[in-house]
Parts: sequence; C-alpha cells; structure tokens
Amino acid sequence: MPYQGLPVALRDRRPPVAGAPLWCDAHDYGLTGDGVTNDQPALAALVDRLGAGYAADGRARVIWCPPGIYSIRDAGTVWRSGVSLIGAGPAATRFLLSNEGNRSDPTPLAFWTVLQHGADRDRHIADCTFADFEIDGSGVAMAEYNYLAKGLGLQYVVRGVFRNLYIHHTGASGLGCDFLQDTLIDGVVVVGCGRLDNGEQMGGAGIGIGIGGWGDMERLTIANCTALANGTNGIFLELQKDYWTPPRGYRIVGCHSQGNRFGISDWGADGLIVTGCTMTGNLEAGYDVSGNGTAGVAGRGGLLTDCVIDGNVGDGVSVGNTPGPYTVRGNRISDNGGYGYHQHDLGRGYPHPAQDVVVESNEFWGNGLDAVRVDRPMTDAMLLDNRIRNNGRQCAEASRGGGESVRYAERSLVDRSATWAPDSHRGKVLRVGQRVAVVAANTATELHLAPVRPDAYTAWSGDTPLPGTPYELPAAPPTRAGIAIDAAFDGATVRGNRIWDNHDERTQTHGFWITARGSCVSCRVEDNDLAGNAVAALRLDTPPVGGRWLRNHGDQDWD
Repeated sequence: MPYQGLPVALRDRRPPVAGAPLWCDAHDYGLTGDGVTNDQPALAALVDRLGAGYAADGRARVIWCPPGIYSIRDAGTVWRSGVSLIGAGPAATRFLLSNEGNRSDPTPLAFWTVLQHGADRDRHIADCTFADFEIDGSGVAMAEYNYLAKGLGLQYVVRGVFRNLYIHHTGASGLGCDFLQDTLIDGVVVVGCGRLDNGEQMGGAGIGIGIGGWGDMERLTIANCTALANGTNGIFLELQKDYWTPPRGYRIVGCHSQGNRFGISDWGADGLIVTGCTMTGNLEAGYDVSGNGTAGVAGRGGLLTDCVIDGNVGDGVSVGNTPGPYTVRGNRISDNGGYGYHQHDLGRGYPHPAQDVVVESNEFWGNGLDAVRVDRPMTDAMLLDNRIRNNGRQCAEASRGGGESVRYAERSLVDRSATWAPDSHRGKVLRVGQRVAVVAANTATELHLAPVRPDAYTAWSGDTPLPGTPYELPAAPPTRAGIAIDAAFDGATVRGNRIWDNHDERTQTHGFWITARGSCVSCRVEDNDLAGNAVAALRLDTPPVGGRWLRNHGDQDWD
C-alpha cells in the first residue's frame, strides 16, 4: 500500500477510495423509504461498501436517510466500522422492523456480536454514530423469546455515539449494546421495549449495557435519556462474566426512568455515578443495586446523588448483596409503596455483610413502610444527617368487601361503601379470588392498581373480576419506623438524623427500631432527634451492645 509509511495525520487526508464516498444520500444507493419496499438488502450492501472504504483509507463515512419510512424486514444488518447512520429526526426518519417472512430472525436494525460475528477487542466496531431517527420494533414477532430482537445490538464499540434516537416496542432491549469504550449515549428515548420478555429473561430493557469486556476501565456516559415502560430495566449496566473485574468509568446523568420494572440498575459496575436523574412509577424499585444480572455480581463503589426517586410501586432504593461500599447522598426518596431505602438479601450473590455503605443527607417522606430498612448484615455503615418524616403510609387495617358497591376495571377497584385513608393501602397485594393486583395508590373509595407488567393494559393476573366479586386486602405491619434494623448491624454510625411525623394522624410509629432478628453491636448512635413519632422514639426488641449512645432527643431513657 503506497500510504502505509505516512504518519496518521497525513493518511487521514487521503482521498476516499473509489466507490465509497464520505457522505451519501441513502436514496441514491437503493433505499426508498416508501414503507413498502424492503430496504434491508440495500442498507446492508451500502454498509459493506462504506465499511470497506473505511478499512482501506481510515476515513469514516455517513449514510444520510432523508425523511421516510424505511422497512427493514427478515434480517438484521451486520454493521461495519466507520459507518454512521443519520436521519432527519425521530419523527421524520423511521426504521420499521418486521420479520413476517422469517419468524426465526430477530431482525435488529444493526448488530455486531461475539457469538454471531466473532466480535472482540481486536475485532471491534469504531467511529460510528447513530443519530436523529426512530426505530419501531413493533413488527417483530418470535415463537420463542430471543434477546437479539433489539433495535441496536452492537458489541465491542469504540468511539460510538448514539444521539437523539426514539426506539420503541422492540421485542428485546431497545438499545442493547455491550462493551462500549469512549462512547456517548445522549438524548435517547426508549419506550415499551422488551415487550416479548417475561420480565426475568436476558435483555428486555430500554437501554441495556453489558460491561466488562474491555477490562477494568470502560468509559461511557449516558446522558439526558428517557426510559418509559420497558420490560425489565429502564437503564442498566450488567457485568457479563462473573470472573471479570467489575469495571469503572460509567456515568448516568440527567436521565428519566418511569414505569419500568426497575428504573435504573447497577448490576456489576465499580464506581457508577448516577446523578440528577428522576426515577418514578417503576414497578419493583426506582434504583436497584443487586446481583440480578447474568454474572450474579452486584455493583459496588457507586454514587447515587441528587436524584428524585418518587412514587415507585415497590422500594425507592433497593440494594441486594453488594459487598459495598456504596454512597446514597442528597436524594429525595418519597411516596414509594415499599421501603424508601432497602438493604436486603437476594439469596444469591455476595454472601457476606455489606461494608462501608453511606446513606447521607437524603429526604425520606411518604414511603409506605420503613424509610430505611436493613434486612441484610452491614458493617461500618453510616446513616448521617437524613430528614425522615411521615413514612409508614401503608397503615390501613385489613379490608374486605363485595356486593353491589364494588366495581372493577382493568386498572382499578371502586368500593362506594369504603372510607379508606388516602394511600393507606399503597404497596399492598389485592386478592380477588385467584387473581391478584398491586395497589399503586388509593382514595377513600378507589384503589388505583399498578400494571401487571410494564406497558400492560391490565393490572390483573387474570381476567378483570366481575362486578360485586369479593376482595380482600391484608393488614398493614403494626410497626413502621424511620430506621428499622432487622439484621446484624455492626460498627455503624447513626448521627444527626431528624426522624419524625408531623401529620395530624401519624403513621410513622417509631424513630429507630431494632427488631428481634436485628442486632446493633459497637455502633455510634449520637445526636439524633427522634421526637414526634406516633408511638415512641425508640423500640428495642434486641438491646444494643457496646458502642456510644449519646444526645439522642426524644427518649430520655435511651441515653
């Protein structure tokens, strides 16, 4: 090759190779955008042509797709380095995925994977931008779930950009890409993705990023994205091999995640930064740190800061089987149906106590159960300067009803004879015969029910009950504390927290509670204000052992 001996800067100035222009209008190369013609063969041929040009001269190419509906049928396109796909905007340039002629093919718009194409560190995709278009995956159907039924499914990407995309109703993840190095995901909207996932299968997220393939450092920023009603996670990072080192280098900034199973999840990163995000209305948890992923390895060393985590059907922040450390600081964690912050045991993953977890300067209010609940052993935790008020909202007694006053809809129950306190059943499981549903909120006479899965039309596990069918709601737990310790809690610091209930009808029964299963050994519990709870400042079913217990206002006998 005549240019091999030239410096990189000079090689990059070479003219493009013949037949592979740097910029091309897709209409000039066989794509029609008429919504009828199958544009996939022409797209695949053009990607190969431009990819070969990039391989020959090192100059990246751009495919410009003018406004139109581009039908992509019965096969995905194997992508090439140096090829970018640009549209005229999500409402203008639309790629419609379907596989009616080949139901065995999951038909992503673009893919490059380890199993199908031998992708790895040495055979990666580089210098690709996907921007300003829409991917509609609603036309893909599979006899069996296939995690490749994505919008975009690339592995081992360097210097990738995914910007201003609208990806919706794909069978598996919308943007499901793994091992992204020096990459930006910005302004991507993902809606209703993972519609073929049962909620517990691989993929099924709005934005799902597999991590660890590049070693202990992968540099990726996810910013300004919106994830709505996706089958598993709105946005998540997932370590792919249990023997890989959890990598660093990730930031999730200014994103919104709503109505997914989990809002944002850390399933195996080290030092993930999540800041300035909103997580609301998710079915299981707003923010999840756990070993639920493929490798069974939970995140550690992360920072969750300055977020609003509100109105989730289950817990606000759910942390399971992390080794620690982790920092949860400066967030609003409110109106969730379960616990505000829940440290719990998944029954798998890291088996030892979580160490060095910090929960600091958060606002906890209006959560259904305890604001902070520790159900898994912790060592050297720090609960500092949190404002914890008016929790324990799931306070109603057991309730039964039926007959002429009771009517059902797909997402509600109305009992005209009821006199429930507002949101006093939030987070409870409603039973109607063999059918169940979960209460998202309630008024005096109506239960608003959470969808049975993200993007579902109904809340019921079966058919909508007939009018008058008897129902039952369980009683609330009698003790609902600001901080509840239900496991070994050793060497912890609990300092500077204000824990109270200022409602006329108080629902937060205690400020600090050590259960019969819990223990508090060598802890420093100092300078907390526990006055103003419904029953008492303190409940000690297991007395604390050792440590310092000083200057805690609200229960003079404690000091």
